[in-house]
Amino acid sequence: MTEIRPRRVLNRQVLADYVYEELMASLIDGRFEAGAGISIDGIARELEVSPTPVREALARLEHTGMVRRVALRGYKVAPLFTPKELEQLVDARLVIEPVNAERACGHSTPELYKELEQTIEALRSSPTGTSYAEFRDYWKADEDFHRLIAEHADNPFILSAYNTLGGQVQRFRFFAGLGVTDAESAIAEHTKILDAFAAGDPAAAREAMVAHLNGVKQRSIQDSVESVDKT
Repeated sequence: MTEIRPRRVLNRQVLADYVYEELMASLIDGRFEAGAGISIDGIARELEVSPTPVREALARLEHTGMVRRVALRGYKVAPLFTPKELEQLVDARLVIEPVNAERACGHSTPELYKELEQTIEALRSSPTGTSYAEFRDYWKADEDFHRLIAEHADNPFILSAYNTLGGQVQRFRFFAGLGVTDAESAIAEHTKILDAFAAGDPAAAREAMVAHLNGVKQRSIQDSVESVDKT
């Protein structure tokens, strides 16, 4: 059973987001065991909400790979990715995101540059502690950087493919109990991508994104191996 604290929220959208955030925190912080079934009615009672926003939250979480839906059995907690799965995920991102960076840089605007710059400033100022609550703002800023580039690549089909990958959430599951282990490297790599946008150099933006994702892949695999060794 989770340690979610019940709370009443009246606005429907706020309610849906609240349930999603509470479940995300429980999943990332390991308060659900891998493979365990998730009781929609049980979560609804704990949070003092109807089952509907719980179902909606689980459907959203399924797209991130955090939970899996089993036919006739409901949702189960997905296990942590293996080193191979993390490598495969980043390889898929390497197909999509360098293209996004090149295209977005090719028709960047001062407004987009400013938004990207703000995400890097947020990375620098956000806590990187050991729980979801402590590194949530850092994760959001990281997600926003990649999302903004994807959204400004001006190709809805590539954007759809990007969205199906679930972003960085699988990487951040390994930070529970440890804190963000690669903030300095990630910020430096994001800054190099931003520098290419400042220079109006799409090829450099592509190369910088490739370098960043290869760095993410190497660090992700290392963290996952170390996590297994500790268990």
